[in-house]
Amino acid sequence: MSLEEDSRWLEWVTKQFESIAGDDKEIDLDEFKTALKVKESFFAERFFALFDSDGSSSISLDELLEALDLLIHGSETDKLRFLFQVYDVDGKVYISGKPLIQLDPDELRTVLKSCLRESAISLPEEKLDDLTLALFESADKDNSGSITFEELKAELENFPEVMENLTISAANWLKPPDLEQKKCKTPRYLTRAYWHNNSRKLLFLCLYALLNVLLFIIAMLKNAHGGPWFMVAKGCGQCLNLNCTLIMVLMLRRCLTWLRATWVLRVLPLDQNILLHQIVGYAILIFSIVHTGAHVINFARMSQTDGMYQLWEYLFTIRPGIGWVNGTASNTGVILQVLICLMVVCSSTFVRRSGHFEVFYWSHLSYIWVWALLIVHCANFWKWFVVPGVVFLIEKLVGIAVSRMGGLYIVEVNLLPSKVTHLVIKRPPFFHFKPGDYVYINIPVIAKYEWHPFTISSAPEQQDMLWLHVRSMGQWTNRLYEYFRQPESQTIYNKRLSASLRNRRHESRIENHRYCNIKCYVDGPFGTPTRQIFASEHAVLIGAGIGITPFASILQSIIYRMRKQNYPNCNYSWCETIKDNEMKLRKVDFIWINRDQKSFEWFVSLLTKLEMDQADEEPEGRFLEMHMYMTSALSKNDMKAIGLQMALDLLAKKEKRDSITGLRTRTQPGRPDWAKVFQKVSEEKKGKVHVFYCGSPALAKVIKAQCEQFGFNFYKEHF
Repeated sequence: MSLEEDSRWLEWVTKQFESIAGDDKEIDLDEFKTALKVKESFFAERFFALFDSDGSSSISLDELLEALDLLIHGSETDKLRFLFQVYDVDGKVYISGKPLIQLDPDELRTVLKSCLRESAISLPEEKLDDLTLALFESADKDNSGSITFEELKAELENFPEVMENLTISAANWLKPPDLEQKKCKTPRYLTRAYWHNNSRKLLFLCLYALLNVLLFIIAMLKNAHGGPWFMVAKGCGQCLNLNCTLIMVLMLRRCLTWLRATWVLRVLPLDQNILLHQIVGYAILIFSIVHTGAHVINFARMSQTDGMYQLWEYLFTIRPGIGWVNGTASNTGVILQVLICLMVVCSSTFVRRSGHFEVFYWSHLSYIWVWALLIVHCANFWKWFVVPGVVFLIEKLVGIAVSRMGGLYIVEVNLLPSKVTHLVIKRPPFFHFKPGDYVYINIPVIAKYEWHPFTISSAPEQQDMLWLHVRSMGQWTNRLYEYFRQPESQTIYNKRLSASLRNRRHESRIENHRYCNIKCYVDGPFGTPTRQIFASEHAVLIGAGIGITPFASILQSIIYRMRKQNYPNCNYSWCETIKDNEMKLRKVDFIWINRDQKSFEWFVSLLTKLEMDQADEEPEGRFLEMHMYMTSALSKNDMKAIGLQMALDLLAKKEKRDSITGLRTRTQPGRPDWAKVFQKVSEEKKGKVHVFYCGSPALAKVIKAQCEQFGFNFYKEHF
């Protein structure tokens, strides 16, 4: 480290120390725990004792600098010795007058138990004993019944990834910001990779902007006689004709689903129809505000020059006779402006993601009034609206017919961890879908008039059942979960059963599993970008949390397509040529990121089946590779997790099973390093890489940026 960097680091640590210590210029244990942000007091107390070199029960700035200098700038041996002292709960053993630090099994078990709590991992006591034994037997080379520093160091050399950046949370927090991060970088939107990977969307937006400009200019020129503000109002009005029609076209879900199977998909950005719908919505808001403002200014000018009517009469009455339907242009315009603003505000991310989806849903239904008022407001709007409007009406009628055709019933419900409701619906024979599709579902006993979209998590090959996994994130989804959780719902349900059904089947409730017979309606299916997966060569499926649902359907479909049923002992390979013309897949990487341990239980049985069905070794590598990440668990190079992660690795190799999920695939702690993940995918050279993602928008931006750097095609679920 240079003198400049060292000076900068010293200044930064001093500043952070002052913010923690306060007026007394000393850090006590409680302040240290808060700054360290640890969940388990064991580590806070052990770190505090080692930082407090003079035993004064407080840490001075000099003591902090000395300890952090070791953790940040020290050698690997220094850091390991510090780690060993943390683990040595009982203190030092003296031999020949020299301190010799040793770990016995009880100390190691205490450390591992604290590591589990710190990483929010829950394991039975027997499994904790197995982890302790696995690590202790591996490290205690001389079978002396204790682990010395040299033995621990030798054991760590078997885990090179652990030694890459050995540190603790406080050391990272007290590092000054990297100067390189402040250097100017080329904006992402100006890179060649971005333009290449978003060519269809950018071409569409360019044509869309050009068309709006042309319509605006033509309308202005035609109305030059009315003055500049009248020209602006008419220009915006003509653009509103286009946009208020286009916003409807972008939500013709059945038409878009059909077009996804045609060559049109290669020309138009059909997979980004929701994004384009939002862009057009904001354009409507801007054009309407300018349109209204220009008319208000024009009316104010007319009221002053002509004197026939006051400004309020122009805006709120039909006396001036403006408009083609009884002079109602101004009245309808005011109402339209209010409705448009209301729809935009209620469709904001804050409203939709904060558990108030119903506000978005019901406010958006005012589009019916918007179109009706537009026809009355503008003499030419019906010419733009008639064809798309007829198609939209047909789609709605078909949707009503499909949803009401036949009797659909929820026949089974499973309440899963993290408030996820697994619905099993009896699938009608006429219902056909593709992996990754989604449906709108209406459950009258929850809300009679509300329809909500959810991805189908079962495979099309499952002929008799339809699966939906619903995460409780809003009012409707919470009501759904509570309905099946509360015992009272059993009484409501029993009243609805007919006498014949009561004799044939009764509702049974075993913990979080229930059989039932509840009426529901389903509209769909509707296509998503994941329909292209079987036309890909190398597919990377990334699910964050409940975002696994479309990939659960895809992975199950892969099982059905690639398994030779009735011949379990046949000699076959997952990489063999498939007769299905749609199947071009040569490799699939499945990445599932969860915050906590319990979330893996949602689909652990499916993933176990995938592992069992696939051969352990393939001549050209495994066809399907699974990668599990648990973000609440501390990373391998954090001192508070090193012992645990080493023990988990050793036990997984011994039992050939992960202790967290029970799968053969080892669950990785922390978040994926996307640069390393995609670098590995790129080096496999299995063909053109397509990355499919479903999860939080924030993570989508990170992954998309990485995909652009590697030249991968990126697809995100939108509905």
